[in-house]
Amino acid sequence: PPLITVLTETMLRATVLIALCAFGDALSLRFTMNAASVDTRRGFASKVALGGLALGARPLASRASVIEPKGPAKVLVAGATGQTGSRALAQLTKEYPGLAAVAGVRNPGKLPAGTAGVKLDLTDEATMVPALQGCDAVICAVGFVPGNPLKMSSAAHAVDNVGTIALIDAAKAAGVKKFVLVSSILADGRSWGQENSVGFKITNAFGSVLDEKIVAERYLRKSGLDYTIVRPGGLKASPPSGTLVVSGENTLNSGEVSRDLVAAVCIQSLFSPAAANRVVELYEDEEGAAPVLPKDKWF
Repeated sequence: PPLITVLTETMLRATVLIALCAFGDALSLRFTMNAASVDTRRGFASKVALGGLALGARPLASRASVIEPKGPAKVLVAGATGQTGSRALAQLTKEYPGLAAVAGVRNPGKLPAGTAGVKLDLTDEATMVPALQGCDAVICAVGFVPGNPLKMSSAAHAVDNVGTIALIDAAKAAGVKKFVLVSSILADGRSWGQENSVGFKITNAFGSVLDEKIVAERYLRKSGLDYTIVRPGGLKASPPSGTLVVSGENTLNSGEVSRDLVAAVCIQSLFSPAAANRVVELYEDEEGAAPVLPKDKWF
């Protein structure tokens, strides 16, 4: 296309993003272009999503006793230095000392001393199969981090779509049996009439990330691997302050949840037969209406 058209479209996209940021500031929300921005963009989307919580949610516990592992012996956490991945790795190490938990990261040299880690980069397929050798299960907690507004679409496509699909293929090639994918509520929003909701539009404005995530989700479902897809609401870095509610597929368009609980659900899915080939959506009930159930009843 003519150069003037490209420049005009680029300026328009940048203007929209700036307007969205200003709108968020007006609501005392911080859309910072760093790792914390993932929390704020999804938290904001959950606050403004229309219609509240859909019917059919199954309330589950935020606290439960630790069970002995009956599932995998070696688990790789992809994105183990991220905010959710690091929590999953820490919980696995603490609660299941007999299980080998391995951190899959781009730079293993940055891991704390004593942490088992391997090089894994979702934009470099050559790192994937070697990293997965000997693993029984994978928890994929990788997602693109918003940065340059003009490169967000390509970044989301490379990580949340193409990179995740490549990791699924590598898992099959390496003999992995279980694949747990951290996605997002409204990832499949278009299929149930949410594409025009404010929550979908705000979240998807960041690199069309929801449209990229659903491509990887669908690929995983057809892969033949035993999968669990975990779709949290707006992510909170703070500890749990309410009761965890686990809902069915395409039932939530709002709500927030602590990353600690997201990590716990991912781990429990490794040991729960009822989690096989399931899609679940998460939020925290802050009103005290949801009953507290043990984690072996989460699925």
